Amino acid sequence: MKTKILRVEVMKPDVKVLKEAVNVMKRGGLIIYPTETCYGIGADATNPKSIKKIYKIKGRDTSKPIPILVSDLNMIKKYGIVTKRVVKLVKKFMPGPLSIVVKKRIPVSDSNHDGISFRVSNNPVASLLVKLFKLPVTTTSANISEQPPIYEIKKIIDVFEGKVDLILDCGDLPKNKPSTCIDLTNEKNVKLIREGPVKRESIYKELI
Repeated sequence: MKTKILRVEVMKPDVKVLKEAVNVMKRGGLIIYPTETCYGIGADATNPKSIKKIYKIKGRDTSKPIPILVSDLNMIKKYGIVTKRVVKLVKKFMPGPLSIVVKKRIPVSDSNHDGISFRVSNNPVASLLVKLFKLPVTTTSANISEQPPIYEIKKIIDVFEGKVDLILDCGDLPKNKPSTCIDLTNEKNVKLIREGPVKRESIYKELI
């Protein structure tokens, strides 16, 4: 596979370039794109064949779920069960680095889990990409499983050239922490899976 590399300005993304990335995903291909945390691997989250490709190139254990980006609340409502508490957190912290795990309404992303982790990105490229695609996009970090997230574009190209169809080159990204992740599949037992930029205290304050 020959990987196409297209330069994109983060703050002023070229719609034509992003439409090319959308077409790749529509065909079942994989892309790498920037998020507010690190570079991510993007694919049609409703396409099981695309999901299998991601597990393969990352060397990721299939017991580990693959999170998704959505454009807004309406999109996640199609795929997940959204309660009043979920709505409250979305309105307070999204777009931004908070991921929420909800129960699936219909199949999306991996088939091994009843829950799905989603977020709305505040990165202009990622945000516009999902809006243009009109379907959930996978947002697992662009790295080999168990390795650190990759922020440098040169390393992204070194690791993934020939393994994905398209890389959106936005240069080196700031080294931000992975998103905070909270599990609301059981609201009687809310679980903080990972604390990142959005702090535990801020989340639980909203859930009172």
